[in-house]
Amino acid sequence: MLVKLCIVCFYSKFMQFSLIDQDQKSSARLGSISTHHSTFETPIFMPVGTQASVKTIDPEYLYNSGTEIILSNTYHLYLRPGQDLINQAGGLHNFMGWNKSILTDSGGFQVFSLAKLNKITDEGVEFQSHLDGSKHFLTPELSMRIQRNLGSDILMSFDHCPPSSQDKKNIELSVSRTTKWTKNCIDYLSENDPLYGWDQSFFPIVQGGIFPDLRKRSALELIPMAKCGIAIGGLAVGEEKSAMFEMISLLDEILPIDQPRYLMGVGRPTDLIKAISLGVDMFDCVMPTRNARNGQLFTSDGIINIDNAKYKNSMIELDKNCDCYTCKNFSRAYLRHLFNVKEMLGLRLATIHNLSYYANLMKKAKEEIKNNNFSNWSNDYISKMVYHDGM
Repeated sequence: MLVKLCIVCFYSKFMQFSLIDQDQKSSARLGSISTHHSTFETPIFMPVGTQASVKTIDPEYLYNSGTEIILSNTYHLYLRPGQDLINQAGGLHNFMGWNKSILTDSGGFQVFSLAKLNKITDEGVEFQSHLDGSKHFLTPELSMRIQRNLGSDILMSFDHCPPSSQDKKNIELSVSRTTKWTKNCIDYLSENDPLYGWDQSFFPIVQGGIFPDLRKRSALELIPMAKCGIAIGGLAVGEEKSAMFEMISLLDEILPIDQPRYLMGVGRPTDLIKAISLGVDMFDCVMPTRNARNGQLFTSDGIINIDNAKYKNSMIELDKNCDCYTCKNFSRAYLRHLFNVKEMLGLRLATIHNLSYYANLMKKAKEEIKNNNFSNWSNDYISKMVYHDGM
């Protein structure tokens, strides 16, 4: 077991990663990340604020709930309101009134998944906006320029993220492009300083689909360019769940232990716990906020669809094991009523609860790693949640 082992990243002036402890029976690990804006322990789940807002939630609530880092997206902010306006505001932190850490995705995934049409070359991607059909050409250099203007604490490399349905030849091409684009990103960053008085840490993104040899190749090509952290991309995009975890397990043996590992776009609570056991430190996903707005709530007894008629007269709290504002103050019947009459407060209360569930899950995982009981606890948790509504 790693006892108070402090492995620090020296590449970024302000970002440091310390590896503190590790579970003896798995690769689950406890770490600490410090950026210019905040310090937080890992494993951590980052609420998604795609368009400079965690939907229905204000920064004051996030502060009070202990949130230290959120994610925003380059593609969406490039289209609206635009990088120049955010630069006028003094960066994304000032623009959205958030003085803790921010990670920005590069826009690569959205270009491939949201754009009406796209044309990929080795230089970048020509695409039509999903908003108005206007044409744009996003390159690694432009993605970095936008993220410089956003001023995020952690910026992501521009990568080629193909769907899981692509054949091996096309996945191999995406690996080659991702490596080339990562080099282009680093060249741009080395020639263009940060804008707002703090450094920005850069994470490459490993691609390779569900092909072990391509995943290994991508990781080995990118590790020399990873100085403060590395991400695992191109998973949870339609492949079998078993294949996703096979790739994470493979990368657990390859990725450097002295840098945080970020699994992008995942996911369900049980997926987070399984990934933590395979050495992953950071997560993001729209699931807790999006599902909340659709009335699907995560609880210690499984998933609750709050608009079901059986909750019409239920005067009990949403989750007896949760002490969030929603659970302490409101009944299931009241939440169902809010959704039934389409009251905006219902969306907010549901989102507060789901974010609290994810935050508490990460807190519990950290406690169990500290106690060297993560494997036993995680097995029990996964068995229970799979039994309850397939979480």
